[in-house]
Amino acid sequence: MSEQKIKIGITQGDINGIGYETIIKAFADSRLLELYTPVIYGSLKVAAYHKKLIPEAEALAFHPIRSAREAQGKKLNLIAVGDDNAQVELGVSTPVGGQNALASLQAATKDLEEGLIDAIVTSPINKANIQSEAFHFPGHTEYLDARFHATEPLMMMVSELMRVGLVTMHLPLAEVAPHITTAAILEKLRALKLSLTQDFAIRAPRIAVLALNPHAGDSGLLGTEEDEIIKPAITAAVSEQILAFGPFAADGFFGSGAYKQYDAVLAMYHDQGLAPFKALAGEEEGVNFTAGLSVVRTSPAHGTGYDIAGKNVANEGSFRAALYLAADIVRNRKIYREITANPLRKYEIDRGGRDMSIKDLPTEASEE
Repeated sequence: MSEQKIKIGITQGDINGIGYETIIKAFADSRLLELYTPVIYGSLKVAAYHKKLIPEAEALAFHPIRSAREAQGKKLNLIAVGDDNAQVELGVSTPVGGQNALASLQAATKDLEEGLIDAIVTSPINKANIQSEAFHFPGHTEYLDARFHATEPLMMMVSELMRVGLVTMHLPLAEVAPHITTAAILEKLRALKLSLTQDFAIRAPRIAVLALNPHAGDSGLLGTEEDEIIKPAITAAVSEQILAFGPFAADGFFGSGAYKQYDAVLAMYHDQGLAPFKALAGEEEGVNFTAGLSVVRTSPAHGTGYDIAGKNVANEGSFRAALYLAADIVRNRKIYREITANPLRKYEIDRGGRDMSIKDLPTEASEE
């Protein structure tokens, strides 16, 4: 990672959606450029088209560069990718929109892989029009999992109010239950604990695990997955020093505010976690984070917003929060690497996080 300001790559997403609007509105506040060095992967002409629709961003200027190596601080850098003459059709799903979204994503991930940028923030894509021989995934998360060979990938929604991880991601509801296994839940709990520790600097994080069925199965009347699958996963996790609790019936858990007592929540499927997250935390501040990767990627919690594209009403809060979180995670991972590289500090973390001084460490005589 660069010793200078954190360099964050930004994909343009679907050019017919609200991606550029949120980017432009966020950087219209020049204070952001004091914090990070942004690199947009997109089209100067498309960016300029969207900028004209936002009068309050009139003073904002894009700085064309050929490589992320040329990115300058205090400037909104832009690398041309895809078709610079692509036609914008606001609010419409088009093949051109998908092609340019993919070109942006491929260029940004390539630079991320080569270490030319420190993290990426991905603008929303249309999961249908981006499909091609080069992209045959349900979304960004799965694409990045494959690109960076993740061993324990985890989709996580993050806000100041809560963090929600998912056991299954973009699956039809009818296919969820067969994918809920003890091994899958345990894998996600391991990934969630690691992320909370290294990415969010939380020592000994507490994780709530949701049930699959209504009323947590109601003693087997409404399903047996809780007793046969989820509880054994929690027991196994606890044996690995993971502070996992549950399973909790999702409606009562969120309705009572119990989520406030935990550092993160592990939901069994997409809408079980995202529906309450967006209802309580809101799309305006929520962030989609792909945990379990060797690289850092965040994204706004909203979609392409075709229905409001070009109307200058999109809220840039989620995009701004994605920038903040990406930079925070880059810093936290650097600190975590430094701490765990020191054998004294590593011993402290392995022991579960209680405050220890050098005199607390075992002597040679007391070591097993």
